Amino acid sequence: MEAFLQTYGYWAVLIGTFLEGETILVLGGLAAHLGYMNLTGVILAAFAGSLCGDQFFFFLGRHHSTFLLTRRPSLTPKLERANRLIDRFQTPLILGFRFLYGLRTVMPFAIGVSKIPVIRFLFLNAIGAIVWAGIVAIGGYLFGNALEGILGNIRRYEKMLFLLVALAGTVVWAIYLVQRRRKKAHETMDIKGREGL
Repeated sequence: MEAFLQTYGYWAVLIGTFLEGETILVLGGLAAHLGYMNLTGVILAAFAGSLCGDQFFFFLGRHHSTFLLTRRPSLTPKLERANRLIDRFQTPLILGFRFLYGLRTVMPFAIGVSKIPVIRFLFLNAIGAIVWAGIVAIGGYLFGNALEGILGNIRRYEKMLFLLVALAGTVVWAIYLVQRRRKKAHETMDIKGREGL
């Protein structure tokens, strides 16, 4: 495990945080506590992945929103709600959308569609990314520290710990997806009901 994490761990954190990232970043912090990875390296990899992912979705919104919204018109109401939030809470929203579960890819896209300048978003996004990366990675590190206080030498349980954290992240993500599908189905039924009147 040590050789695997030292060879691929930082890349896993970078790619995982490009896409979504909380679970992989907690695992990175835990791996740093166990001595397999360097905490600063985990934070920097997460910062780079998060920043690049958000800039990607921002530019997708800025340059390809018409094409994407034509293909997926169901996104339009969500985008309108996001734009109302952006108009009211621009700076705090850009700094903190990573901490709002499920908005990680939607908000940068919506911000890209808005009139916010690229440089402003890049600057605020970089601040938000480093703060998020530091808090979540240190949280994973401290989680390992707390477990060590309870269980003693946690290296005996490391495979089980990694598996449990990954499983917990998967369960949270699955619950989020199920709730989102139920909400979407409910909205579809409401629309059909109104059309039937």
